[in-house]
Amino acid sequence: MSIHNDVEFKVALSGLDTAAQRQAAGRFAARVLDLSGDMRVRAAIEGAQRADLPEQERERLLQAANSARVESFTQCGRDADWTAQSGHFVAKAAVSCVKTVTAGESFAWDAAMHARMARTCQRVAQGEGTETREAEAQYAILEVFLRA
Repeated sequence: MSIHNDVEFKVALSGLDTAAQRQAAGRFAARVLDLSGDMRVRAAIEGAQRADLPEQERERLLQAANSARVESFTQCGRDADWTAQSGHFVAKAAVSCVKTVTAGESFAWDAAMHARMARTCQRVAQGEGTETREAEAQYAILEVFLRA
């Protein structure tokens, strides 16, 4: 399956079961992991990519990642520190990867969107504007995941 836009991306994600969606979400978030130095965020993203993630561990990772998300939000400050904002969005992506699933929710889509925002914040912090190829990279990640 070839994915060229967000409509096709969302359709492909909707066909995944919870475990596969969690693994895909982890892969999207892993692409921006370099924008966060928080080990709790790293642990959640790495855990999400495991096919055998036990429920108790997922819950523990969720609590830790959510704490990191809250802390990163307070670190962003009022001055629009774009580097801190990118780390905050990585933390949000990590939370999306390991959160409790509710019916009809695409947490992999949420993780992908937070990863895109993290990359956008990074580019703004570097003075490069908002153009990013993160969506195309995510399409490729999902294509490879679906073939595996």
